[in-house]
Amino acid sequence: MNEHNTAQLNNAELVEAYAAGPAELRTVVEDLTDGGLRARPVAGLWSTLEVVCHIADFEIVFADRLKRALAEENPTIFAGNPDEFAAGLKYEQRSIENELAVIDVIRRHITEILRQLKPADFRRTARHSEAGELTFAQLLAHVTNHIPHHIEKIREKRVLLGK
Repeated sequence: MNEHNTAQLNNAELVEAYAAGPAELRTVVEDLTDGGLRARPVAGLWSTLEVVCHIADFEIVFADRLKRALAEENPTIFAGNPDEFAAGLKYEQRSIENELAVIDVIRRHITEILRQLKPADFRRTARHSEAGELTFAQLLAHVTNHIPHHIEKIREKRVLLGK
């Protein structure tokens, strides 16, 4: 799903698309061996394991952003540098199962909150340090698209690995 597609979803559909992300991610990586997870079929790009670690780390960031946008009046939310996260947080030494579990539990936790929201909540705003003012619905659409965006990249790696 791309951002254009999520922009066309109503609030309830957007919440369900958000909730579906972890299962979709698990499906695309579940048959990969440790070697396949760590392979770099394109020099200079992250391995599939590193991509999943990135998703897990930013699920934590995104959960904070979403909660702050709901709990605070027009909070400022800050960008993070994915390459700095990867370098400083030892992506190649982490467990795929732990990373998938983090993604799953955070999405379940946030989905429980999202399913209780009223239409006005989706119009709340936050100010992103780089993107400027966003509505909660725009922020959620961006977060929802994060996993599908990376699934496309993982599928490209799989093709190059002959999977």
